[in-house]
Amino acid sequence: MNANIENRTGNSSQEAARAVVIGSGFGGLALAIRLQAAGVPTVVLEARDKPGGRAYVFEQEGFTFDAGPTVLTAPAVIDELFTAGGKSRADYIEFQEISPFYRLLWHDGTRFDYVGEERELEAAIAAFSPDDVEGYRRFRDYSRAVFVEGYEKLAHVPFLDIWSMVRAAPNLAKLQSFRSVYSMVARFIKDEKLRQAFSYHTLLVGGNPFATSAIYALIHALELKWGVHFPKGGTGKLVGALARLFKDLGGELRLNAAVDEIVTGPSGVMGVRLKDGEQVPARYVASNADVVHTYKDLLRGNAPARVAARRLQRSDHSMSLFLIYFGVRGDYKNLAHHTILFGPRYRELLKDIFDRGVLADDFSLYLHSPSSTDASLAPEGHSTHYVLAPVPHLGHGNVDWEVAGPLLRDRMLASLEERCMPNLRSNIVTTRLFAPPDFERYLNAWHGSAFSLQPTLTQSAWFRVHNRDRKIPGLYFVGAGTHPGAGIPGVVNSAKATAGLMLDDWSER
Repeated sequence: MNANIENRTGNSSQEAARAVVIGSGFGGLALAIRLQAAGVPTVVLEARDKPGGRAYVFEQEGFTFDAGPTVLTAPAVIDELFTAGGKSRADYIEFQEISPFYRLLWHDGTRFDYVGEERELEAAIAAFSPDDVEGYRRFRDYSRAVFVEGYEKLAHVPFLDIWSMVRAAPNLAKLQSFRSVYSMVARFIKDEKLRQAFSYHTLLVGGNPFATSAIYALIHALELKWGVHFPKGGTGKLVGALARLFKDLGGELRLNAAVDEIVTGPSGVMGVRLKDGEQVPARYVASNADVVHTYKDLLRGNAPARVAARRLQRSDHSMSLFLIYFGVRGDYKNLAHHTILFGPRYRELLKDIFDRGVLADDFSLYLHSPSSTDASLAPEGHSTHYVLAPVPHLGHGNVDWEVAGPLLRDRMLASLEERCMPNLRSNIVTTRLFAPPDFERYLNAWHGSAFSLQPTLTQSAWFRVHNRDRKIPGLYFVGAGTHPGAGIPGVVNSAKATAGLMLDDWSER
């Protein structure tokens, strides 16, 4: 391998003294921007024809569909990237705050608008369950305490050894991070529907509320602090803005450049080889690809990586998702930007998804209706939507998605029509499906997991894939599989942590 790279490139010091980032998701782009802004020549290699990773954009019959993620809760982390490059985010992309943050609908017709203004939110809780107002206030205080310890102090800090975990443990233990999010919410709030309203957020980062560490209760405080936002033109426009920033800083973004292998030698990383055979030398390589795929496939010739791959394959991975993207005649003015539709079961449905691996007859749904905020995403007189259902990943059971997918699609659309979108099916212009096998096929996601490793306590911080590999010099990770985890704030903070390590190592080379 070493000779091969030397022969193909001449092994000039200028070519080798650069960083390569594999994958152009939010984490990969954020890392590349920080490196390039700090003077490290950086190349981003993206296998697909557009940047974005999970935040890909589909365009179909005049409709624009953001594949996801579509919930932007910490715009400050995005602003930091532009500031690092000496630019202003406002010159690249406009953000719009959304209210309500989410509209919650239950199977019995109950509705709750989850808003960010505290007095308005307390009034909504009082109307819903008067006895829970004081309990909610105590939960809010708890969420803010966890936010300080778990987000402000730790989200951008890499956990490189067990002692970093030990140092953080006392404060996290005081906050009972060993408990689940749902159990902590239930300590403060009595009404079952409100318990669901303040615990479901973990599903947005791939976690079961009944198993995810209570540290993730910080999401509520994060939303209250910064709000929920939408980038004008859609999530894809935000990806485009980050890609443009990276290129404006002098970075190189290569599309249709699928990596076949991370090349290593006795002294560590040497570069990557593309599927077309091209060798790209690099002193440092950071992977924004799926962590199992990276260790199992891209590092298949490396002995320590094979050990890591076997361990990660046995880990608990997040659920997958079944998504329907659909364009509709009419604009359904009654819809909020984000709608959560709870099914008749909560705990037992989550057991089916995460533990039993059962594709149940019932479901809970997340409906994204971006053209309610930005009409440019659909042709005039039409609207753009997607709806998703959390489903078991491919490691559970043996679902034939060629058969199950269309059946689930029909049931989900019928449910939307009954609950919030009258005459939906007769007004649909175009549809597109994305099922668990597609996560595996297009994103190399292990078992088709939508969010990489589950955010349980024993798979968080030091127990998660480290931002810098301990045994392979020059190898780094960024994105959902490493610390701190999934979601836009999570992966962008992972980039901050990883960039700090790479820049330290760069300065010592």
